[in-house]
Amino acid sequence: MNQEKRIQILQRLRDNNPKPTTELNYSTPFELLIAVLLSAQATDVSVNKATALLYPVANTPAAILALGVDGVKEYIKTIGLYNSKAENVIKTCRILLEQHQGEVPENREALEALPGVGRKTANVVLNTAFGWPTIAVDTHIFRVCNRTRFAPGKNVDEVEARLLKVVPAEFRLDCHHWLILHGRYTCVARKPRCGSCIIEDLCEFKEKVYPEN
Repeated sequence: MNQEKRIQILQRLRDNNPKPTTELNYSTPFELLIAVLLSAQATDVSVNKATALLYPVANTPAAILALGVDGVKEYIKTIGLYNSKAENVIKTCRILLEQHQGEVPENREALEALPGVGRKTANVVLNTAFGWPTIAVDTHIFRVCNRTRFAPGKNVDEVEARLLKVVPAEFRLDCHHWLILHGRYTCVARKPRCGSCIIEDLCEFKEKVYPEN
């Protein structure tokens, strides 16, 4: 895909959604961090249902730490992998209190040192909470970038590197949200909705799917 076409795609996505944001509910960087940590292999809807119960009771590292692992499990047991996630949440809260004065560090290395926090989670927190022009690549973005040929790669790291290379600075802050929402609602995994896609004519996917007349 040539750069002119990429820019047209980004312009259309921006025109369609000028101020995109995460679908995870949060009000502080800490709430976002915990929500993203919980969202691995789970839907944002399921995470929001759990945090809607958890956060009114405990939404700081100290308050969640006071609940303990079993206490956290009670709030997140509807989410996949809740046992290991509860342990990671507690460990993360302890580290935040002991090493970062209870605050979420605006630092990639410090974020990735937290239990259960990998590069993707760190990218989301840096982008959404702190306004860094990072691009987190999840399964939706990986699929969209490969299917459309916007930024193909063999793994998420390759796709991220390609995106950072080809996405102009003016689009970089919001690129993650545009692509994830496009993958979640239009360029879906099994049967992409090409007939209602705003970038269909620019996409280089050869097996486009259209509704039957």
